[in-house]
Order: sequence, then structure tokens, then C-alpha cells
Amino acid sequence: MYEIELSIIGIAIAAFVIILLSLSIKKVNQYEKGIVERFNAYEKTVEPGLRLITPFIERILRVNMREQVIDVPPQEIITEDNVVVTIDAIIYYQVIDARRALYEIEDFELAIVKLAQTTLRNIVGEMSLDVCLTSREKINVELRSVLDQATDKWGTKVNRIELQRIDPPADIQTAMHKQKTAEQERRQLRLLATGRKEAAEQEKQAAILKAQGEKASAILKAEGEAKAVELVAEAQAKALKSVSEAANQYFKENAQLNKKLEVIRDTFSQQTKIVVPSSADILNVIGLEGATVLPVKTVAKQDEAEAKR
Repeated sequence: MYEIELSIIGIAIAAFVIILLSLSIKKVNQYEKGIVERFNAYEKTVEPGLRLITPFIERILRVNMREQVIDVPPQEIITEDNVVVTIDAIIYYQVIDARRALYEIEDFELAIVKLAQTTLRNIVGEMSLDVCLTSREKINVELRSVLDQATDKWGTKVNRIELQRIDPPADIQTAMHKQKTAEQERRQLRLLATGRKEAAEQEKQAAILKAQGEKASAILKAEGEAKAVELVAEAQAKALKSVSEAANQYFKENAQLNKKLEVIRDTFSQQTKIVVPSSADILNVIGLEGATVLPVKTVAKQDEAEAKR
């Protein structure tokens, strides 16, 4: 019986030690930091890993240090030109000081959502609808600046903010769609008219170039024909000149010969004796070439002969 009681006591002690160790050893994950409290008061901040605390006296609270996302619910906001738009956003934030994030605010996500909605009302309320629809980046920057300043004392940092959608009322969306369609059609007609105008200009330019080419071709052709006629005329003139010169020379010689014949005829008709050298051309004309021609002595020769006698 005594041994059984000892066994029960030993088991109880072992169980108590195991329970005590399980309460004393705590695990902090890699993406977390631990806040150790002693009698519900801040004691220290511990890094990731196995940590030993005093059971029933100390406790450890874990704070997630990873970047986290908060979805801001859609809300209706009135713009400067009295148009109601529906806007929702997404906020990316990260805890940089675990102690302040745990003790400086009770519900961080609720606080940042309400602050984001209020800031969006202020920013969008000062814009017209057209400016709001085209200024997403500007809204993101201004909203991030306000939230970053406000959350700094909470030990968190707002990394970025993205507007998921900005929806105007359905009737305005329909009107905007019609306006966009009309603008596209007008742009298309303008481009078509511009294309036709450019095509007409190109055709006109092509016609001008063609006419200029035909004109230049006609001029060159006419110049070529004129040059050819000029060359032919020059050749004919040269030929005529040669013929004329030959004819003049021929007829001049014939005229001279005819004149000689006329003189001979008149002389013979008067029984006149003509003394000509044996080499004279007139012998050929009257047909005495090669005939025997008696030599005629001159007076000087006769006197010389008589003196010798």
C-alpha cells in the first residue's frame, strides 16, 4: 500500500513538472516578436525562438511583424460637383514596433479603417468627378501620407494604399459611356477625313509630277526633233554648197572655154592666122592635139638668118 502511494505521488509530481515546463517554455515564431508581461505589466521584448517564462507570474504575447492587408469597405462619397461615387481601398501596413503596436491602441485595424474612410471623404470631397476618376495616384499618395503620420505613434508603417474602384452612379456611367462612344466616333471620322484629304493631296501631287514629267518629256522630244531637223538642214546646206561650188567651177570653166571657141570661130571666119604655142589648151579643144603644126619663125629670127647669109 505504501509503495502504491509513493507511485501515485511520483506520478503527480512528474505531471506537475511536465505541466510547469509546458507553461514555462513558449515558442515565438520567426515572423513574430514576443512581449513578456509580469503581473500584466510590460517586462521585455523577446526575439523568435524558444523562451522560458515564470508560470502564473509572467505571460508572453506574440505580435505579427509581417506586412498585412486591410480591406477598407466601400463607402459613398460626394464629390465637389455633387456626384456620389463609391470608393473602396486596400491598405498594406507593417508593424515596426511591437510594444507600441500592442499598448498604444486597442484595435489597430478598426482605427486605420475608420481613419482611411474619413481621409478619403476629405480628399475626394475637394475634387470634381472628372478629376477624381483620373487622379487615383494622387489620392493614393495623399491618403498614404495622412495615414503614415497618424499610425507612426502606433508603431506601424503604411507601405502603400491602392484604390480598388471608383464607381459613379449608373446614370452617369451610361452618360460617360455615350460620351466616350461619341468621342471615339468623332475621332474616327476625323481620322477618316484626314486620310481622305492626305490621299487627295497625294493624288494631286502625283498628277502634278506626272504632268511635269510629260511636259519635260515633250520638251526633250521637241528639242531632239528640232536638233535632228537642224542637223539635217545643216547637212543639206553643206551638200547644196558643195554642189553649188562644183557647179560654179564647172560652168565657169565651160564658160571660159565657150568664150575661147567663140573668139576662134570669129577669127577663122575672117581668114585670120593665129599663132599659138604647141602646148596651148586650145589645140585640145579644136581637135589638133597630136597633129603636125608648122613652126612659125618670128621676125627676129628671120633678120638673124639674113645677117648670117
